[in-house]
Amino acid sequence: MNLRRLHRDLVELHGQPDRAYSEDGVRQLLTTILSQNVTDTQTARAAESLFATYPDYRAMENAEQSELADVISDVGLMNQKSRRIQRSLTRIREETGGEYTLAFLEAMATDDAQAWLTDIKGIGPKTASVVLNFHFEKPTFAVDTHIERLATRFGLIDEATSAEAAHEVLNETVPDDIKYSLHVLLIAHGKQYCSAQNADCTNAVCETYCDCEFC
Repeated sequence: MNLRRLHRDLVELHGQPDRAYSEDGVRQLLTTILSQNVTDTQTARAAESLFATYPDYRAMENAEQSELADVISDVGLMNQKSRRIQRSLTRIREETGGEYTLAFLEAMATDDAQAWLTDIKGIGPKTASVVLNFHFEKPTFAVDTHIERLATRFGLIDEATSAEAAHEVLNETVPDDIKYSLHVLLIAHGKQYCSAQNADCTNAVCETYCDCEFC
């Protein structure tokens, strides 16, 4: 498939997405941890509670794990995610000699930065890719459930492809300069039209590229 043509057609349907840049890479990482397998609304509520409760990252790292879990209870797997948050903060502090910043990733090659993040237990390729693309504008392509579903329906990956393999395949095949916008556009299309159940295929993109049971 011509991915640039797909990108062009998605832009025609949804509009060119604005570049969203996060000012704080650590905040981006923690918010992305919260977002794992939950809705945007749940993520927003939990993030608001998390950053309002603790005055800084040190207080967050040193909080009782059970207390932190209660603070982010709007999201699923709150105990796991609270541990991932504190593990990440500890790893960052140890790497920087006491600071809570991911600025050191800027100078790293993309693969090395990805490897550093995914070396933290509970941080997978999707979470790392979101941080690297959204904050550092590195050429990574995060694969969430919407993108995995559309990539399968559009024939970008085989139906039997695992989530980890899908990440590798799409990062290799999607051109670097459209990784961010294609990511955003596919998520928008998955939410608006190409949903998991009762998809609305009456749009130009689905008519051209999709081969799902609803078409």
